[in-house]
Amino acid sequence: MVTVRPAQPGDGEALVAVHVAAIRELGSSAYDDEQIEAWAARKDPTGYPVDEETAHFVVATLNDDVVGFGHLALEAAEIRAVYVHPDHSRDGVGTRLLDHLEATALDAGLEDLSLLASKNAVGFYERRGWTPTEWVDHESTGGVILECLWMEKSLPG
Repeated sequence: MVTVRPAQPGDGEALVAVHVAAIRELGSSAYDDEQIEAWAARKDPTGYPVDEETAHFVVATLNDDVVGFGHLALEAAEIRAVYVHPDHSRDGVGTRLLDHLEATALDAGLEDLSLLASKNAVGFYERRGWTPTEWVDHESTGGVILECLWMEKSLPG
């Protein structure tokens, strides 16, 4: 069974593994090789905000293995990441992470959230009630541009 828990500094290597695998395998349906390599470049195990007070950063685990992660920036009312290892995509891990982040935002008194979705993730968010607002060019590592979609959602309550 998949569980969601706060990320810990020792999760860094697993976070990089999930992040890079998700980008390379799931992102390749929407972006070219140059874009994928720029997006996946320079991931650092210490570069995730697992200790920041304003970041709600969690991991999804299965049998104690990290299979996904999510990041909610409370001060910005923005979901900054939902990534799932491709071996576990379409297993409900992303939904579990997103539901957790949305519930955390609601508990914190937020009424609305936004996120920047990669093209390959737009359908996932739309099926969960997120509304597209604006296509933008997002600059990745090395100045490579990724077309992404700003989305928003009003939380119930």
